[in-house]
Amino acid sequence: MNNQRIPQTDFIQELAQFWDRHDLTDFEEQLEEVTEPVFERKTLVQIHLQPVEVEAVKEAARLRGMSYVDLLREWVLEKVHIS
Repeated sequence: MNNQRIPQTDFIQELAQFWDRHDLTDFEEQLEEVTEPVFERKTLVQIHLQPVEVEAVKEAARLRGMSYVDLLREWVLEKVHIS
């Protein structure tokens, strides 16, 4: 019998570390079936850019020390908040 409990947390990293060290079959008595979604997905938006435009965005992001995805998100949010 296992006296340990499954962590009650929403932190993915903490859960991943726990399951890296433990076996699911040791916690079967603590498991319950969930029929509703557990994690809500964010809306994914695609934008189509020419290769030269993508490279320009990547370079601008590199100069700012951030990912190009984060830079694009920042630019979009700036425009949304201006309106």
